[in-house]
Amino acid sequence: MRFVLRLLMMIAVALAVGFGLSYYALTDGRLFGAVQLGPWTTWPDIGSPSPNPYTRSHITREAALQLGRSEGLTFIATQDSDGAPLDLSCSYRLDGHVPVSTFWTLEAIDANWINLAAPGTDTAMRSSELVRVDGAIRIHVGTQLRPLNWLELTGTGPFSLVMTLYDTTALLGFTSADMVMPSITSEACR
Repeated sequence: MRFVLRLLMMIAVALAVGFGLSYYALTDGRLFGAVQLGPWTTWPDIGSPSPNPYTRSHITREAALQLGRSEGLTFIATQDSDGAPLDLSCSYRLDGHVPVSTFWTLEAIDANWINLAAPGTDTAMRSSELVRVDGAIRIHVGTQLRPLNWLELTGTGPFSLVMTLYDTTALLGFTSADMVMPSITSEACR
């Protein structure tokens, strides 16, 4: 009787660990193919001809049209550089440099991938439209008016920032270890 109870307990633990790790790999996945750079996360194998099984599962779960590896790389941030979730009741500032790319865009989305740009404005900020300070970017994101580069948003609740680098060499070679993404700093909350 004791043997049967131990066997059932081991099976329950094995199932919990197996399903738990599978869920983690498909949702967060930083240990299984995703790359974290500050608050930004990307799956560099998404556009490769033969992605690893975890990346393939992530692609299937997201069910989104993905760029080929030679076309670009998408980074997503759901929290600021301090680890607090991004919320539309706050304003944020992106500072720093973007990895080498021909062109890039920045947009804000909600949990259903609906663009949160204010009506009558562009749906995304483009690298070709920025005012730069000493070669670095400074972009304000939020519902409250800010000077210079401002991605105006509308709505309430949590959101994510999506930065897509087109024709980039990011995460391809030896310089990958030195690669940094812009920081995301909370400025003010209502």
